[in-house]
Amino acid sequence: MISPALPAELKAALEQRAHGASRSEAAARAERISLTYRGGGTSTPITTEADALAYAGARMPATYAAVIACLNAMAAIRPGFAPTTLLDVGAGPGTASWAAAQAFETLQRFTLLDANPALRKLALQLAEATRLPAIDYRLGDAGKTLGDAPDAALVIASYVINELSDAARASFADALWRNTTDTLLVVEPGTPAGYQRILDLRDRLISQGARVIAPCPHETACPLTAPDWCHFVQRLPRSKLHLQLKSADVPFEDEKFSYVALTRASVPERPARVLAQPEQTKAAITAKLCTPAGQLELAVAPRRDKPAYARFRRLAWGDTLD
Repeated sequence: MISPALPAELKAALEQRAHGASRSEAAARAERISLTYRGGGTSTPITTEADALAYAGARMPATYAAVIACLNAMAAIRPGFAPTTLLDVGAGPGTASWAAAQAFETLQRFTLLDANPALRKLALQLAEATRLPAIDYRLGDAGKTLGDAPDAALVIASYVINELSDAARASFADALWRNTTDTLLVVEPGTPAGYQRILDLRDRLISQGARVIAPCPHETACPLTAPDWCHFVQRLPRSKLHLQLKSADVPFEDEKFSYVALTRASVPERPARVLAQPEQTKAAITAKLCTPAGQLELAVAPRRDKPAYARFRRLAWGDTLD
């Protein structure tokens, strides 16, 4: 399992770039950008080097942690997956590329796409300061540049389809899939709207032959009904810079995310997925599961069944259960 914390060299590179800058001014920039992001806006407010650095310092740790959680879940289902090529769509400061580099030492070619010049410049600066292999970062609208981008064994689109109109998402999903020779990972904010975007993309690509690696243990319709939605939480530590930019006192952050990992390859039978933190009482532990049959199930381990109870005590939100 790869740690959700930013790699030490990347954290050091971010802090080095921020050295000497006003932390209060950077925090204000980060807050303005965050408000736009939470309101469904795009990365348009990020126009300067200071904007890009404030955004990366505030958002990169959480985005990295979410992508790592997804890659860890993928690896648990397909431990032999060893991609050599990556296409990072809507790459921003390169967060998903660093996560993929940590998860897969086999990666040799990194292609990044994004329309924001300030974020591209920062990503290239951070790459030069770390051990990330040489990256091919192409500037331009991701939807338009996908047609000329190389295919890749692993394609990642993290926190990007929320920036598209409803009409553009279907064609964007098709384009992502065309560029995918093996596996596509799409990550969105863990909100009902983010989950719906993931669900729409999932259903569309399953109809084109995609198989689900995670989180779903099946390709049938999602069994959840509103107001419930499929999402997960990854806890991550906050660095001193992160605390300052978020104007926070708590030394950790919980990032909520929704995701789907799809593949052209065959997949083994997948275990049930834990969809919420198990509830523990004096009498039993109850886990909410999405099963390989495509159904919701409440699995109960009574205290009197000591082996089962001990096993369920180790379960966490997002884990699998045979």
